[in-house]
Amino acid sequence: MKKRLVSVILLLLMLGLSFSAVYAQDYRFQVDRTRVTIFISSDGLAYIEYYFNFKNDPSGHPIDFVDVGMPNTNYSLSDVKADVDGVSVYDIESSPYVDNGFAVGLGANAIQPGQMGAVHVTAGPVSNMLYFGSQEEAEEYASFQFAPSYYDSQYVSGNTDMTVTLILPPGIQTEEPRYFTPNRWPGAAEPESGYTDEGNVYYRWQSKDANSYTQYEFGAAFPSRLVPENSISRPPSGFENFIGAIGSFFTDGGGCICGFFGLFFLIFGLSIYRGIVGAKKRKLKYLPPKISIEGHGIKRGLTAVEAAILMENPMDKIMTMILFATVKKGAATVLDRDPLKLQVTEPLPEKLRSYEVDFLKAFKEDNLKTRRKMLQDMMIQLVQEVSQKMKGFSRKETIAYYKTIMEEAWKQVENAETPEVKMEKYDKYMDWTMLDRDFGDRTDRTFRSGPVFVPMWWGRYDPTFRPAASTASSGSGKTVSSSGSGGGKGFSMPSLPGSAFAASVINGTQSFSAGVIGDVTSFTSAVTNKTNPIPKVSSSSSSFGGRGGGGGGCACACACAGCACACAGGGR
Repeated sequence: MKKRLVSVILLLLMLGLSFSAVYAQDYRFQVDRTRVTIFISSDGLAYIEYYFNFKNDPSGHPIDFVDVGMPNTNYSLSDVKADVDGVSVYDIESSPYVDNGFAVGLGANAIQPGQMGAVHVTAGPVSNMLYFGSQEEAEEYASFQFAPSYYDSQYVSGNTDMTVTLILPPGIQTEEPRYFTPNRWPGAAEPESGYTDEGNVYYRWQSKDANSYTQYEFGAAFPSRLVPENSISRPPSGFENFIGAIGSFFTDGGGCICGFFGLFFLIFGLSIYRGIVGAKKRKLKYLPPKISIEGHGIKRGLTAVEAAILMENPMDKIMTMILFATVKKGAATVLDRDPLKLQVTEPLPEKLRSYEVDFLKAFKEDNLKTRRKMLQDMMIQLVQEVSQKMKGFSRKETIAYYKTIMEEAWKQVENAETPEVKMEKYDKYMDWTMLDRDFGDRTDRTFRSGPVFVPMWWGRYDPTFRPAASTASSGSGKTVSSSGSGGGKGFSMPSLPGSAFAASVINGTQSFSAGVIGDVTSFTSAVTNKTNPIPKVSSSSSSFGGRGGGGGGCACACACAGCACACAGGGR
């Protein structure tokens, strides 16, 4: 009898361990990829779309439910649609884990341990997403902020290739939209921007270093006239937010008041610094947003200067490329390098490009201010022409194509076996080598050990080298065959120390910066204001509508209640 009792106890213990093991099985998964889009319609309502690629852990619980946080409760469950690997699911209910969210029951399509599954969810319309901004703009703005749904770190691990796209209402003029610098985002602060096929402005952030357990926040603003006034709320005043922050600080048991103000001014100072740095970078981004819309295929036939525009090379460097082109074509002679002064050939040679003609017209103007304005107008026209040529083509593929041309040009120069052939190749491909961001250092490395046999046009570029013709005739030059002349002709190539040649080439860009266009950032900014006035960087705590606390009046449209939830989802 005693032996039987022991056996029963052992059986119960074994069953208990078994039940415990089942009960202990928890959700463990990765989200390899997330795509989230929020679209603000012309009626001021928001529509949200998610694509999640889940990878369930081999030891994890089946992902049978996916909880999705929402900005607020102003939406209907009947409008939520979902599918798993393309198969529609209809079990959608309020989430017990997320206050402002819903749960999608995957049912028979549950993602089993060790398996992968794609979950697609759409929700909306969602109201009460927009808040009035400040009066600092010429007109009143509406703004919103959004944090994609995320999960508790005890359930999810690993990196997520995340893309967040904000699409603004139709009818926005080129210079009008704004975006907020994203919070905690591991990728670039400045988004890709452009237009959808329907003509809506979009902002898109993408990073492979994101994760699915951090609350990232994104936002944008646009003129309030584009949506009904009753779709926009008023955020609490700055004073109310300030008082609320102080109250929260002491309610939560914060430290001394001096610590609070120290933290406040530290954050304030960092915000100013970030704004200054971001604004400076922004001024150098002169391409219009529509050129960022990915088309298909490579746009061939661009000149090196146009390719440099596509790559957004610094404008003083692009000016130098145009200078070399006009000198090589015999259209100009450099009379003085500092400040730069040109003698324009009359009449102009044939087959000059329009931007080369405009460039030379600017240098006929003696007034420096007027000349600078003419050069800015030339650059604006050039940027617009490149943008027009790129319609329907892929910017990414096209840039890669011209980088290949650039590298091949350098290879031709660097692999040349003699100084004469090296300069012949450099003369032929110089404009393409200048696309290189490392052009100056690479030129120095290539030619520092001379001698360098410079081409005959070099005397028109370097005023200190005017005796080139007489030097050549005296026998210090060498005659080589020019591959660009048809194969039969030769031309004299006087020699020059390699270090002097490299310095002369590199200093051309510096001459433009110092004596022609002045401050590069200011010059480029004047172009940017015409060609790419959007987006203007704003802080997420800017006057377009602050962050606010949980509950009513929160100007931040986060993906969970009070802008601070932990969506313990992916299952339960």
